[in-house]
Amino acid sequence: MKYGIIGAGAMGIRYGVMLQENAGVTVDFIETWEPNVVKIREQGGVSVARDHENRQIIPINVYSPEAYSGHPDVWIIFKKQMQLADELERDNKAGLFSDDQYVFSAMNGMGHFEKIAQYFPSDRIICGTAMIATRMDGPANVDFMGAEGTENMHMARYTNAEPDATVQAVFDDFTTAKLGPEFAPDWQGMCMSKVVFNAVTNTLCTMFEMQMGQFIEYDGVRAMSAQLFDEVFDACERAGIYLIETRQEEIDSVITVSKAYRYHYPSMYQDFSKGRPTEVDYINGYIAKLGREHDYVCRTHEFVVHEVHMAEMMRQYHQPQTDNTTATINA
Repeated sequence: MKYGIIGAGAMGIRYGVMLQENAGVTVDFIETWEPNVVKIREQGGVSVARDHENRQIIPINVYSPEAYSGHPDVWIIFKKQMQLADELERDNKAGLFSDDQYVFSAMNGMGHFEKIAQYFPSDRIICGTAMIATRMDGPANVDFMGAEGTENMHMARYTNAEPDATVQAVFDDFTTAKLGPEFAPDWQGMCMSKVVFNAVTNTLCTMFEMQMGQFIEYDGVRAMSAQLFDEVFDACERAGIYLIETRQEEIDSVITVSKAYRYHYPSMYQDFSKGRPTEVDYINGYIAKLGREHDYVCRTHEFVVHEVHMAEMMRQYHQPQTDNTTATINA
């Protein structure tokens, strides 16, 4: 199998490098952030460390959409939600997409698969979630967080059908790459299970500018999490969406994952702290919208969305940091 990665950011690099190095497959990267492309070519690849150690240069193939003439079997997409529509349109105009190709994405938030479905047949879309923390400390400089073998992700077909030969081959490559894949029976329940996690950890850590380990030091974390989770589960039940984890399992995951990534700042905070737009509308905002569409008001999530946007507004009175650090716990 040959893969094309759209978005050579933190998670795109993580998936592409692990596939290339561990599974021995061919991987090409499509990147539109010019400083990243320049740095990759200047240093002969991407600089990769794991938990700040054993940094090395990993050679990769990187192209602009217009300069690429390859034909991957599978595209892997990792872009910010607010950038995705423009990216897909540019890639399509460059002639990158064909009906025989499959596409996989494990982006944060919700709404991206509907956009992807405008360019790919529904039976060739593989939905994913990834509980994998990665940070990008500048162009072509990434850090894989967490010990090797702790990666965990889920995948399901957009049609919720059983895996066909290509989907199974992708699963096998992800397994060999040590990305820790598991199949899920329903893509919406799978994705919402990740969205609700991000709606607690990412959003609250951003609002209070804290690491995940600092977040769980507060005695009221379980109560806060339960309040946010209860709204999501109630809204999803009305929408006929059933998460792959129980309410209690979601609450427990906030504690266990935050302990595992104690010194990690979630991706939403990284965007916020650098003056970039956050994805709160695609996480808490999506939950609030889903609730309204099914006659249920997620009042806490609606309030949280306003709080994050108010904090974004207040950045005009404070000078944001100027480096390009990003981090993702996919997210």
